[in-house]
Amino acid sequence: MAMVVIYAGLNPPTTHTMWSEGRRLGAPVDQHWVDVDKIAPVMLRSAVAAEDANFCNHWGFDTDAIRAAIASGAQRGGSTISQQTVKNVYLWQQRSYIRKALEAIMTPAVEAVWSKRRILEVYLNIAEFDEGVFGIEAASRHYFGIGPDRLSARQAALLASVLPSPKKRNAARPTSFLDRRARAIQSGAATIAADGRADCFQN
Repeated sequence: MAMVVIYAGLNPPTTHTMWSEGRRLGAPVDQHWVDVDKIAPVMLRSAVAAEDANFCNHWGFDTDAIRAAIASGAQRGGSTISQQTVKNVYLWQQRSYIRKALEAIMTPAVEAVWSKRRILEVYLNIAEFDEGVFGIEAASRHYFGIGPDRLSARQAALLASVLPSPKKRNAARPTSFLDRRARAIQSGAATIAADGRADCFQN
């Protein structure tokens, strides 16, 4: 668990996913770290609204989301942002019982040592947003030609909307489905700001 403590303050230099994707593409991926204070607050809220609306109310596992995933026959995901961050930083993408077991052990440790704001900072800096494009800094410039500190509510929602399937979705050219999803995320981001579910990661 030493790496959990180390990465509470030290930014991960790379991840298995970035390394393997760069190897597949034959070139380094596009990824540049940016401090959370340089990311528009609406981007943090949009990511939470899209992926884990109860982020502030759990310690790594959302039991309601897990039950919903089981009830739907696992057609929908039940992983929290904390679980996804652990997977992306320390583990690998392929599903296996070993990976899930390690994820179950490490997620509470990350929640105990890192702040919620730190979890979001790391998550947004290593998430894949397009083929070979990782992290919110690269994604903001790739799709909209601006830094992540200048993202509008609409742009933040569009970026959050591609997170589940980054190779199949384009934030700059949204389909009608992606447009509807982005609108729902934008509304959700405003809702969690108003009802207190963003308080744990906002300054």
